[in-house]
Amino acid sequence: MSVKHLIYAVDDESSIRELYECALSGAGFDVVCFEKGADMFDALKDKTPSLFILDIMLDGQDGYDILITLRDTADTQDIPVIMVSAKGEEINKVKGLNLGADDYLAKPFGVMELVARINAKLRKRIVSELKTAYKDIEINDTLHEITVCGKSVMATLKEYELLKLLVASAGKVIVRDDLLDAVWGKDYGETRTLDMHVASLRKIIADSAAEITTIRGVGYILK
Repeated sequence: MSVKHLIYAVDDESSIRELYECALSGAGFDVVCFEKGADMFDALKDKTPSLFILDIMLDGQDGYDILITLRDTADTQDIPVIMVSAKGEEINKVKGLNLGADDYLAKPFGVMELVARINAKLRKRIVSELKTAYKDIEINDTLHEITVCGKSVMATLKEYELLKLLVASAGKVIVRDDLLDAVWGKDYGETRTLDMHVASLRKIIADSAAEITTIRGVGYILK
């Protein structure tokens, strides 16, 4: 059973909020609508949505101000934002995108177009979350591929899993037992296998600006 995406929408028009609730619920989303940005920020203390829809023209704090706050907050800075406005001038679209919005819709808009835009942004975010990168090393779970300096490199399954863990924790020391447990499981047997795989990874990422450093008696760190 798939998990429903939660959407927060801010609009001071009750008819638009009703449209969002009806259309997006019908499309399989959980949606919560707010008249003011302050109410939405209160709700954020309890739950973080998968996507925001912000009207630009609001009483008090407008959509641009809300967007700036979202992009300046660690928990929401990467969540997709679709800006909506009755004004169709190019300048509004450009301003929103420059402030960090992911998309823009001018009122009136079609429900099917709105749903399509939302699905596109959510798909893009899911794909980006499947990519783990550090410096010039990228791990792409979608393609199960490692690239170093933009070039695909060959690796075994265990090498892939080990490098992914090191990249995800880049700059932090990972102790040997944690690496062994994560990649080989509790019954990993000979611990030298970790050192052998690290040696192989060093060759695989030889062209990278990053390097795997041994912390003697502790574990490894990707710098």
